[in-house]
Amino acid sequence: MVERLIEWDLLPPGRTNYTAVDVDPDSVATVRDRLTAWATGRDVTVADADEGLRLVDDERVVLVEPVVAEATTYLGDDADGVDETARRKPDLLVGMALLDVLGLDRLDDLLAGLAPGGWYYFPVTFDGATRFAPAHPADRAVERHYHRHMDRKPGGDSHAGTHALGRLQAAERVSWVDVAGSDWAVRPVDGEYPGDEAYVARHVLATVEEAVGEVTGSGFEPTLAGWLDCRRRQLAAAELVYTTHQVDLLGRVRER
Repeated sequence: MVERLIEWDLLPPGRTNYTAVDVDPDSVATVRDRLTAWATGRDVTVADADEGLRLVDDERVVLVEPVVAEATTYLGDDADGVDETARRKPDLLVGMALLDVLGLDRLDDLLAGLAPGGWYYFPVTFDGATRFAPAHPADRAVERHYHRHMDRKPGGDSHAGTHALGRLQAAERVSWVDVAGSDWAVRPVDGEYPGDEAYVARHVLATVEEAVGEVTGSGFEPTLAGWLDCRRRQLAAAELVYTTHQVDLLGRVRER
């Protein structure tokens, strides 16, 4: 995300402090090498800073601090034992593909962690559709079990986009909210998949296999196995289409 913000010229001139928070230590450990490699060949220099990395281009300095933490814990009043009065709340919170796994009961905690008048942006929030083509007789059953697996996980919600929008619309601390579709469409073009789209589709099929297998009994195994075999053959032949419905949520909390 910090790469996108710089590439798309979305950060203001001058200094920006960017805290990259993830609960997975292995993911956070990749930040330094990834940003160093990304800056190679660009008009961006990378240097070590006290808490992480300093990214510098012609107009701005972005200080990136990688942090291993759970989001609401990090934003909470007692984060790392730091007195709230001594810690500045963020002006912008970006939660990429977060609300459908974190749990909407913690949405208020996220918003409370923002500075007065601060902005939130929750892109790629899943909202209840996983589709494959060409049509297969088991499609609806596979999708139903796949979404049921999401709903059974702690914090999981297969309709998080719609549910989050409803909560944000009604939240007292929110002064403005907007929403737009953020769908994925993986499809072959001229007999091949562009970019890394085949990789994405393979990963999604593997995720469906694991998730559906956890919520169905042995009676569904032959159906799932046949469906997966068909979809993987279609993927190898560059015939598989995969779409999913997601939303981006953008808004602002009240000044007071």
